[in-house]
Amino acid sequence: MSVDVIEPAHGTAPPAGGRWRRTVPAVLCWLLVAPGFGWAVIRIGGLERGGLVQLLAFTPYVAGWALVPLVLALALRRWAAAGVALLAAAALIAAVLPRALPDDQPPAGGPTVRVLTANLLVGGADPDALVALVRELRVDLLAVQEFTPDAQAALDRAGLAGLLPHRQLNPIPGVAGSGLYSRYPLSAVGIRQHVGGFNFTQAYATVGVPGAPPVLVESAHPTAPYALSALGAWRADLYAEPPATPDGPLRILAGDFNSTLDHKPLRDLIATGYVDAADSLGAGLTGTWGPYDGDLIPPVTIDHVLVDRRIAVRAVSVHALPRSDHRPVYAELPLPAG
Repeated sequence: MSVDVIEPAHGTAPPAGGRWRRTVPAVLCWLLVAPGFGWAVIRIGGLERGGLVQLLAFTPYVAGWALVPLVLALALRRWAAAGVALLAAAALIAAVLPRALPDDQPPAGGPTVRVLTANLLVGGADPDALVALVRELRVDLLAVQEFTPDAQAALDRAGLAGLLPHRQLNPIPGVAGSGLYSRYPLSAVGIRQHVGGFNFTQAYATVGVPGAPPVLVESAHPTAPYALSALGAWRADLYAEPPATPDGPLRILAGDFNSTLDHKPLRDLIATGYVDAADSLGAGLTGTWGPYDGDLIPPVTIDHVLVDRRIAVRAVSVHALPRSDHRPVYAELPLPAG
């Protein structure tokens, strides 16, 4: 008796189960890689629009997560996906990592000015805690946002006038008010009003610090990108912020910018000749807004002290402020000699 042996024909398709075992991991791998790559393109290209504006504030978290699809793609030997994941991770890390690294500081032979900025959350922040912070840190300039008449009265009762007697204030019920308090005399004072969103205002003045050139200081507060309908005002307000004056007077912008360093309008403003004080000392990833009033939001950095590049930065710290959703930012700034 003979037995016929049938050889498999060349080119016969593999079993369906084998195709699935290869296809499913590949698809899952690309599904993980694609969002990080798209995020990197949007961040590096400054292409944030619509709801992406709010999401882009969380780029530092995405930069850390971007290593996960890279490791997975390498483990599965999906080389094309690994290459794309590597590009995405490298781009995002390159955008974020410099905030954790200190920069060289310019020479500054003048006096040091101590600046504190605080968003008061519709005037409801604890006035005693804020005044205690001003006293403890020996603050010379205090910029406040969401500054109301009640907040002004409460700060006066807490003793702020005795610490910072010079002032340019625009208290308004609600969120639009702004104020500057100073240890030093103020001149050329005024109020800037944004035309979009909540019509936020910004108090500004020229500060005369003995031994230093005059310094233009402003309490910054552009519209928040709280809804799609506010994005136009948010962008317009940021581009309306006063640019740096590299060949003119020194300038400091301190406040709630409602933007992180991952938002192009803020980067464009800094590029006019500012330095982000926290970023310059490697503290640019410290959160200033998010979970501090009980919201389940990861911390993001939207409060900044922007300084003229001719001003050095000696120290930066972020502090708690009860009954506010923001954390005040403090900066010690040695000025050029006058």
